[in-house]
Amino acid sequence: MSFRHRFDPTSLREYDIRGIVGKTLTAGDAYAIGRALGSVIARRGGTTVVVGHDGRLSSPGLESELVRGAMASGMAVTRLGCGPTPLLYYASVELEADGAVMVTGSHNPPDHNGFKMMLRSRPFFGAQIRELGHLCATGDVVPETTGSVRDLDMTDQYVRRLLRDWDGGTRSLHVVWDNGHSAAGRVLARLVKGLPGRHTVLNGEIDGHFPAHHPDPTIPENLGQLIDTVRRLHADIGLAFDGDADRIGVVDNTGQILWADQLLLVLARDVLRDHAGATVIADVKASQALFDAVDEAGGTPVMWGAGHSLIKSKMAETGALLAGEMSGHIFFADRWYGFDDALYAAVRLLGIVARLPGPLSDVRQALPVMVNTPELRFDCPDTRKFAVIDEVAGRLRAKGAKVSLIDGVRVSTDDGWWLLRASNTQAMLVARAESTTETGLARLKAELSAQLHESGIKAPDFSGGKPAAG
Repeated sequence: MSFRHRFDPTSLREYDIRGIVGKTLTAGDAYAIGRALGSVIARRGGTTVVVGHDGRLSSPGLESELVRGAMASGMAVTRLGCGPTPLLYYASVELEADGAVMVTGSHNPPDHNGFKMMLRSRPFFGAQIRELGHLCATGDVVPETTGSVRDLDMTDQYVRRLLRDWDGGTRSLHVVWDNGHSAAGRVLARLVKGLPGRHTVLNGEIDGHFPAHHPDPTIPENLGQLIDTVRRLHADIGLAFDGDADRIGVVDNTGQILWADQLLLVLARDVLRDHAGATVIADVKASQALFDAVDEAGGTPVMWGAGHSLIKSKMAETGALLAGEMSGHIFFADRWYGFDDALYAAVRLLGIVARLPGPLSDVRQALPVMVNTPELRFDCPDTRKFAVIDEVAGRLRAKGAKVSLIDGVRVSTDDGWWLLRASNTQAMLVARAESTTETGLARLKAELSAQLHESGIKAPDFSGGKPAAG
């Protein structure tokens, strides 16, 4: 039987394949992904694929078609069932799988879904995803055959491995967890039974409707229930996950949000106590205070492009022990495997908090204070967004400005810095600015707006902002 398939062009993203179910993402796409990725693996001499899915209503059906496609390319498929994306990553490493695919819509709305892929425990992204689309369009796949399939529940094994790295002190914590109806539900229920202290779990049931709130802990509104519960119960800390539990949100004992770059600094200081000089990576959206504080703590700070696949690849290249993104992805290679795992980051953070002489709020309040905008995303056509970045970079370099081009344009001045980058996944530009003073921030925002105006782009609404630390 001949095979050819064309994806909706909007679904082939930089880091994954993603779309709106029934519109830009279909069961046929799922089969094609299994067929093409299975062919890539087979041509590399591989035979095994691990597959998992999140709790979205569309995920079981997409997973079934994905498995069918992989088997048609001769793969021996191990099905993990419903669980968090980090469980798939863990299984891929432990089983030494040749490939892995997670069916997940991550932090997106309930009617969205997608596929995160790995090849020999390394991210499958960028040009590899574009090539997969080409293989499907041209029918360049291995001859159809029959593979095999088995079901394997690795939940208990994964939880035991998480608990092995608990390193807390004698202080007993009261922890509030907002599972957000995410795919981590079963794992979290078992994890809290193995951790010391008192645990209150909100929205523990896996529910693809996400009835409590949108499954994205980086948006403050989605942390409202967690904040209220921490304050009402006088808990020590609150933790939240996104839809597939590879992103984490944190609030301290007072209900104040610990932003991702602040969290990364707390984790980095702990890692650096045992590993002086270790490399710590953060994306271009992170506070300058983070990079400065990692350096002051004896570490080697590295700024890199945003995107979990890019960060993982840079970690492998540099041997970094820790990395993080403003989107809430935290990557540990210190005692862990180098992939983003909100459950593992939670265990490590709780260990730190349990060893503190005082509350987590004391640590947050002692962090360097900066004034910045939130991450601002605004529409710009795909055909224009990268050209705008090039235009801005060219004008700034002609003026002799201090510019980093790691990912978009990050401009440093005496007032602080501002960033403009093109989204790799949407028809949007992303902007952020940070200073030590409100006056300095106003000047940075004015500079950024002027550059956008010169390229014919309307500047975003810069109202709002938050104090933040590294």
